[in-house]
Amino acid sequence: MKRAERLHALSETLRRSGARGVSAERLARDFEVSVRTVKRDLDALEASGLPIWSRPGPGGGYGLATSASLPPVSLSPGQAVALMAAVSAASDAPFADLATAGIRKIMDVLDPRTRARADELAHRVWVDAPPFSSRVIRSALEEAMAEQRVIRLRYISRGGITTTREVEPVLFASTSDQWYLVGWCRLRDAMRWFTVSRIERASVTKTACSGHTVDEAGTPPENARPVHGREA
Repeated sequence: MKRAERLHALSETLRRSGARGVSAERLARDFEVSVRTVKRDLDALEASGLPIWSRPGPGGGYGLATSASLPPVSLSPGQAVALMAAVSAASDAPFADLATAGIRKIMDVLDPRTRARADELAHRVWVDAPPFSSRVIRSALEEAMAEQRVIRLRYISRGGITTTREVEPVLFASTSDQWYLVGWCRLRDAMRWFTVSRIERASVTKTACSGHTVDEAGTPPENARPVHGREA
């Protein structure tokens, strides 16, 4: 059994074991590997986000937390490739790196047959991905948005003028093939749209945002919608 297949089977065994759990020794016998290999596999599953608990001593073992009682991830090959294509085509989008890591986790827990079919189909989908913006700048923008902290920008205007701004991030927006950071500019004392590709430097401060809302950002671009994936 290949390791990817064993990890999938191992997660299902833990799920079926319920509250009683199962010992590493029992898992090693069932999968015909060493206890050391089982523990290494359990570490890998936990690192991928699976909430594994362990109970030491006689009668102890491993199991899944109650929050993991949902059924395994079940995607068709087409759905898996759709996720990969969407992220690949928007590699400059905020949180794109995290999305890529998330897709890898999903692929790791798919059943081997579905994963193989998705991999084959993925080779039949090509995208002309946009160039990556600075990873350092993107990380700072993502952190400031997620933590709602003021970010200090070195920004080059369309006319080539460079200024330093402190901005309270409100939202990311994509329109006309450009990504923008929309936020309250403390220098201008107004809401502004900053083209991400014109941000030369960015650093997150320790200052919390004062609470400006999305409604203050003005009229959204035509056909704009949040990325939560639900119908309005």
